[in-house]
Amino acid sequence: MESALMKVLVLGAEGAIGRQLVKEALYRKCEVIALLRDASLLQEEHAALEFREGDLLAPGAIAEAARGCDAVLSAFGSEPGEGPLLPEAARLIVEGVRDAGVSRLIVAGGSGTLLTAPGVRVMDAPDYPEELLPIAQAHADAYEIFAASELEWTYVSPAPWIEPGRRTGNFRIGMTLLVTDDDGHSRISVEDFAAAIIDELDDPNFIRSRFTVAY
Repeated sequence: MESALMKVLVLGAEGAIGRQLVKEALYRKCEVIALLRDASLLQEEHAALEFREGDLLAPGAIAEAARGCDAVLSAFGSEPGEGPLLPEAARLIVEGVRDAGVSRLIVAGGSGTLLTAPGVRVMDAPDYPEELLPIAQAHADAYEIFAASELEWTYVSPAPWIEPGRRTGNFRIGMTLLVTDDDGHSRISVEDFAAAIIDELDDPNFIRSRFTVAY
């Protein structure tokens, strides 16, 4: 199915990744619904963009917004200290997507569970910031919930260093192993991360699996 025919729901559209997912999906000719607690948080106007105000953590909110969609894209995240929200959100997302009769779910997740060696996660490194460990573990717990679902899910991990930049369209794809450059760095722009997610929406290669994106 070409993306021109697709109608997608974006969760977490008020965040940096979510906003870029909305822009990239519109650029690829998708019809986009953005579920937001406050529609004014997303400064975007487009004939193919529809705003739905609501809290995705509220029972039934996702199912109501997702009905009639071809896919749901989640960029829901939480700030340090709010980690426990991630597994709860994951459960509600899986439930809402299923109850809406939608099978395809793509999640923009975390990078802490990527492997630097067999059995060794990024978050297990001695120099991994201690203050980020709770949210990395929450992402890991959320991933298990998505992976255990019956949905056609895909979990996309960014490089550990992700920030706004340019959309180049040139990046590398990995599976569970951390992707690094020749100097051992792993980074990606928000714009290219969003492009990789919509690539997967447009041409699925990782249904019921995960992948990662980096330069």
